[in-house]
Amino acid sequence: MSNTNQPSVLAIIPARGGSKAVRLKNLRKVGGQSLLGRAIQSAQAAASVSEVVVSTDHEQIRQEALAYGASVVDRPAEIAGDTASSESVLLHVLAQREEHPQITLFIQCTSPFIDPADLDAAVQQVASGKADVSFAAVPDHGFHWGLSPEGAAVAVGHDAAHRPRRQDREPRFRETGAFYAMHTPGLLASGHRFFGTMAIQQVPVEHGIDIDSEADLHWADQQATGAAGHIEVDAVVTDFDGVHTPDTAYLDEQGTESVRVSRSDGMGVERLRAAGVKFLILSKERNRIVSARAAKLQVEVAQGIESKAEYLSRWMADESINPARVAYLGNDINDVPAMELVGWPVTVADARPEAHRVARHRLTRAGGSGAVRELAELVLAARSR
Repeated sequence: MSNTNQPSVLAIIPARGGSKAVRLKNLRKVGGQSLLGRAIQSAQAAASVSEVVVSTDHEQIRQEALAYGASVVDRPAEIAGDTASSESVLLHVLAQREEHPQITLFIQCTSPFIDPADLDAAVQQVASGKADVSFAAVPDHGFHWGLSPEGAAVAVGHDAAHRPRRQDREPRFRETGAFYAMHTPGLLASGHRFFGTMAIQQVPVEHGIDIDSEADLHWADQQATGAAGHIEVDAVVTDFDGVHTPDTAYLDEQGTESVRVSRSDGMGVERLRAAGVKFLILSKERNRIVSARAAKLQVEVAQGIESKAEYLSRWMADESINPARVAYLGNDINDVPAMELVGWPVTVADARPEAHRVARHRLTRAGGSGAVRELAELVLAARSR
């Protein structure tokens, strides 16, 4: 989050419920998370963003936004239809505020791969005064063609008789629609996202997808979940709360705590043990529940660990395990230092954005809902090749 020396930056995510090509598109999942949730987490993970607001006309979207920690502005019907402009939504949100942010960051959740570092870079271009607007775009070195009124092919932006090599051609840039950082006074004065001096925030080509169809969703989900078809390691280390369990606990009137675990996870751990893969549970808390679960799984456990990274480093040395061949499955901020020590940092689908940022692979299942089994299958798949 931003500090007092940084400009105030309000991230606004429009998410109406009336999408037609893909029903309730903003709630559809990519990599185990809703498109809306992915956008919110990217904004929250950007160091420059002061606050995240979702504008919606739909109750389910409203609840999803609140669950991810965003504020919500209810969108009136007159700007909730197909013909309403994005600018009308931005201006409506800004009109509800007593004080306007210095920079408005417009984010579209139909772009599922938004790097928080790119958001920060775009904001910095505006904050530094280099531009009034900075927007996401991908380079394009292709030869473009259009059609004449008669239907003949016409070269656009190049001489058809001159075919320079790709490396000799200046790239064009295609606007992705993922995000736009704007100097708020200029946005209010112009009523449009393009005004004053404009700059491009170049993003990776693979981040340029905009979800507009079921095929787009399928491709994006494959990109998000299929990056690690195999995880080749000799040891698996996991957090407990939020990994083997949902990130919740049951408490009765006597103060007795209980949790829910997945039988599927138990089978996954059993198969890993049978394959000779070392398994360790690392927990910051000290709880008899953790001991009981570890005993049931017949795996090693370490509890009351303040520095998981320090303990993990010693454990890998004692066991003579190459850190590059260790997977660490985490979900929260205190897992990050340990995740950074190993070759395969992995997160459950509902992990904190800080953990997702250092993960090499993000699982599709949430903590307590088969995430450990999903990781086990990826490890076993690598060993069966």
